Amino acid sequence: MKKTQFAIGLLALGLLANTSVIAENGVKAGDKNVKAAVAKTTTYTIDADRSELTWTGKKVTGEHHGPVKLEKGSLTLDGAKLTAGTVVIDMRTMTSADLKDNKEYHDKLIGHLKSDDFFGVEKYPNATFKITKVAQTGTQANVTGDLTIKGITKPVSFPMTVKVSGNTLEATGKATIDRSKYDIKYNSKSFFDNLGDKMIYDEFTLDIKVVANAGGSATAAKTK
Repeated sequence: MKKTQFAIGLLALGLLANTSVIAENGVKAGDKNVKAAVAKTTTYTIDADRSELTWTGKKVTGEHHGPVKLEKGSLTLDGAKLTAGTVVIDMRTMTSADLKDNKEYHDKLIGHLKSDDFFGVEKYPNATFKITKVAQTGTQANVTGDLTIKGITKPVSFPMTVKVSGNTLEATGKATIDRSKYDIKYNSKSFFDNLGDKMIYDEFTLDIKVVANAGGSATAAKTK
């Protein structure tokens, strides 16, 4: 009789422990159909050489565009869904693709963009973006995060497409950024009146293609 009671006690303890484990994984005790489906969290290290960022800025009389390199970063997926990430952009690597055949004007423009009138890269060599929220359905996601430029942090939201193939993640999208929020005043209608054709629009865009690898494989961006 005592052996039977002891066995029953052990069985009860085992059931209690199993119920506790299930509850900790977000499943209520007593559920009839319990599935052991735990999403796999994976961190992908950004491959700076395979990733591409392209900026486009517009003024009354035209526009310019060109690449700027990612320095480093990582993205985290819970199953197939993007949940977190931080990227660092090396602002010193800005160039203008549309002026590549006009070195004098190219160097003048890029020098001005790197000056304190715009991004002040000597004091602020990096811009950073840290994801704070993601709403994702399938491969389509709306990403919100904190963008820091010139030491000023503001929220930015934009759509992205997130795809995973093997150990490689590719995220593409387009962000629109208001430079006036980062105290970049040069020829901005937000700060000055009567600029005429010298006005430069506050909003610029950043076309994004981020390639990242699971397992920590990455290459660093080369700085100028």
